[in-house]
Amino acid sequence: MLESYEDGVRAVRALAARVQDWEAPTPCADWLAIDLAGHLRCVAENFLEYLQDAPDSRLAKLFARDAVAAVLIRQQARQNAAELAVLPPEPGPERIMAFTVSAGAYADLMPDMWDRTHLIYRGTKYTVGDHAGAACVEWHLHAWDLARAIGADYRPADPGLLVSAWHWGVPHLPLASGDAWESVLRASGRSPNWPDGASEQEGSS
Repeated sequence: MLESYEDGVRAVRALAARVQDWEAPTPCADWLAIDLAGHLRCVAENFLEYLQDAPDSRLAKLFARDAVAAVLIRQQARQNAAELAVLPPEPGPERIMAFTVSAGAYADLMPDMWDRTHLIYRGTKYTVGDHAGAACVEWHLHAWDLARAIGADYRPADPGLLVSAWHWGVPHLPLASGDAWESVLRASGRSPNWPDGASEQEGSS
């Protein structure tokens, strides 16, 4: 899991370095590449905060309400929009650099906190190690978004691992059967054929 996490961070950095037009559309509805870079920065900073505050983080308190998936999705979407709205107007590469710093700090802290309770959702305890799955999936999904934004494609080295990571890291969203990577893409609301197909449902990010 840690190796896949690091692979995801490296993939984001490598694909972001190839972006020529930060105003290019992405598979994330209404987000240009520059917005996606800002989201990556915010999520990495949030994940680091959640890790440091576990098991009493803002995220843990949200999931402790045992809300249905649709409510969790809406609340996280509102948080994403609010955080993007207050980001300074910095260039894409600077946002990716900030993402890299926070994602790296998260990776440094994870091993020593692996078995700590991260959150409890509907009576099931999820550890820091479990939530590492959510972070891992997040980086690989957004690497795919960046790839599609520049007209390329991306597929992680071990999609099967991401299926397991999804089950434990994103417990409120179901995962369909089929090709492992396409299942993760669809569960997150993405169309594997984008831009030929629109997003199919609300997803995690």
